[in-house]
Amino acid sequence: MKAVKAYIRTVKVNEVVQALEETGVCDMTVIDVMAVGRQADPKNVKFSIALMERYAKVAKLEIVCNDDQIHRILEILRQAAYTGQPGDGIIYVTPVEMAVKIRTGAVGEEGLL
Repeated sequence: MKAVKAYIRTVKVNEVVQALEETGVCDMTVIDVMAVGRQADPKNVKFSIALMERYAKVAKLEIVCNDDQIHRILEILRQAAYTGQPGDGIIYVTPVEMAVKIRTGAVGEEGLL
């Protein structure tokens, strides 16, 4: 199993979630967060000044999936969150040792169902 953490622009959340749901990925967590990252030189900025604030409002999507789903999910996230501008976001993938469904006690990939 894999855990996906995607940090994306808040304006792209609906588009990303819809794209994931259309392919059957319905279990995810969406959280509003503040990010601090490398900022472009303000003298060379050609896009919204709102992007130049010290803290950027972004959305964090968390998804846990089976190993065989990871590449499809990553491509959906990348395409749906893309604007072509600096600050489109980043996606992290980490292994998940175990999942346990609280209600049923299902363990591992069965816990994801």
